[in-house]
Amino acid sequence: MAKNTIQVTSENIFPVIKKFLYSDHEIFLRELVSNAVDATQKLKTLSRSGEVKGELGDTRVRIVINKDKKTLTVQDHGIGMTQEEVDKYINQIAFSGAEEFVNKYKDKAEAIIGHFGLGFYSAFMVADKVEIFTQSYKEDAKAVHWSCAGDTEVEMEDTIKAERGTDIVLHINKEFEQYLEDATIEGLLKKYCKFLPVEIAFGKKKEWKDGKEVELDEENIINNIAPAWTKKPADLKEEDYKTFYHELYPMQMDEPLFHIHLNVDYPFNLTGILYFPKIKTNLDVHRNKIQLYCNQVYVTDEVENIVPEYLTLLHGVIDSPDIPLNVSRSYLQSDNNVKKISAHITKKVADKLAEMYKADKADFEKKWDDIKMFIQFGMLTDEKFYEKAVDFALLKNLDGAYFTLKEYMDKVKDTQTDKDGNLVVLYTQDKDQNYSYIERAKQKGYDVLEMNGELDVHQMSQAEQKQEKLRFVRVDSDVIENLIRKEDAVKDNYTDEQKEGIRKAFEAQLPQGDKLNYYINCEATAEDALPVFLTQNEFMRRMKEMSAHQQGMSFYGQMPDQYNLVVNTSHPLIKDLMAKMTSAEIEEEKEGSKEDEPKELVKKTVWTLAGEEEKLKQLVDIALLASGQLKGEALAKFVNRSVELL
Repeated sequence: MAKNTIQVTSENIFPVIKKFLYSDHEIFLRELVSNAVDATQKLKTLSRSGEVKGELGDTRVRIVINKDKKTLTVQDHGIGMTQEEVDKYINQIAFSGAEEFVNKYKDKAEAIIGHFGLGFYSAFMVADKVEIFTQSYKEDAKAVHWSCAGDTEVEMEDTIKAERGTDIVLHINKEFEQYLEDATIEGLLKKYCKFLPVEIAFGKKKEWKDGKEVELDEENIINNIAPAWTKKPADLKEEDYKTFYHELYPMQMDEPLFHIHLNVDYPFNLTGILYFPKIKTNLDVHRNKIQLYCNQVYVTDEVENIVPEYLTLLHGVIDSPDIPLNVSRSYLQSDNNVKKISAHITKKVADKLAEMYKADKADFEKKWDDIKMFIQFGMLTDEKFYEKAVDFALLKNLDGAYFTLKEYMDKVKDTQTDKDGNLVVLYTQDKDQNYSYIERAKQKGYDVLEMNGELDVHQMSQAEQKQEKLRFVRVDSDVIENLIRKEDAVKDNYTDEQKEGIRKAFEAQLPQGDKLNYYINCEATAEDALPVFLTQNEFMRRMKEMSAHQQGMSFYGQMPDQYNLVVNTSHPLIKDLMAKMTSAEIEEEKEGSKEDEPKELVKKTVWTLAGEEEKLKQLVDIALLASGQLKGEALAKFVNRSVELL
């Protein structure tokens, strides 16, 4: 038996491996199985080139647990290693400090993994001792036994091994005995190795028989060696794509809306399938569903650095050997290749959507409500996607008709352009709550959009920034005559003192609350409009809504809701109340205009309205009811009061 040393200049290689180079202990299994698959594929390549003669025989990779010996073994029938290769790929790790080591290999992980380098050493994260039994495919090569107990001293000797290939035997540390459980290992294999290109066997298949689970003679194959994304689109049917979707997401009950098959080999290598799920609310629920693979080895489902943020709402698979990974294959690094791949995916998604819109607009409209949030999110976060998507992003009006922004602007420009040349787009977030306002708008011949999605407010703000003289206003944010002002405001004949008196009279009837502020305005709108109604400032309301989804805007979210109570001085009921107001002259002190001037007494006319409290309260409640704010006890009192007045 020969004793060797791992060629390092630092005695701290194993603590570094355990605590620094690898972020998750469980990835040791991925690395070892990936190495076994690489060795098997190399053998097949050599066989095709004629360097390996005869039949290859069994090429499955097997994972075997021995609970009595507390070992986990990864077996392959690949190319194996000679003693010189074991020394080269296992022992000779040029290491002159952890920092220099990581810097040296951070861009070259693919040169190490697959050659029994650092991927192999991940085994020491969970094992006290690791053994290698290997037999090279080369004629006359002797089998080798290598062992190491987690320090820099190793033992290496000739041995006898009946079959070509390599067995890696891990003597599991007591702290990590969960990796001796069948369920744990099967779960990790299905997570990381589900689509490796060589069959992975773990134990035997089982089935329920006579009320109990029995083991069959057939081996339990973990993986699908030819997943859909590795095939040509021409060789797949629609049903194949759906079947693969449910293979990826067995707990997902809904069918995907449609898919995009990625297949690029220049200037980078990229394959994959992206699925559009139904997306309606709560962005975060759908995140982290795209799975990233490197040559069919699962890497991560946290793909924010490889695809634009909005694409993380999609489901599916991306596979590329050109995406650089760090040593543990766990984190993505941003470089030019990543940016090119990201840009390509964005283009493919936008092109697919544009193609669908042009090919069958009616079908695209049917899907719109389910994909709207995704497209809006993309337009808000990616300028290049916006430039393409603006031609197929849709708006829906209350009649259920769909329009692009340009189409809709053309539709309403003749009727909804105000006297200053602004095109005013009316919308509602709740057509039932805003019913009276909508009806008033329709009486004027105006159209109203339905904008009740989570990102609709952001979409409106973006459209306003992109288009000059375009304004989106909610239909209840002001009286309709003010929303789309066609002429100068109508003036009434009441004095400021009279209006102040009616304001105070209504103010006394308004509900009170810490989270509510009411401002009363007297305006001459139209005789056929409501006598009193509520409006809400478009800017402040929109800022509050945006604060719910945007960091840095919490200030607006903490502000109380603000409403305007508009008293329509053109309405006969208000005119009647104004006529019943009485005036009185009072004296009040007034400060002098200069510091040295004494206070003086001046006469002031004050208007008051008494004896009409029930009518005032009824009018206020009508305004609250029309805007959906009259509820509970206040609603019950309104009903009783209405009966009494009748």
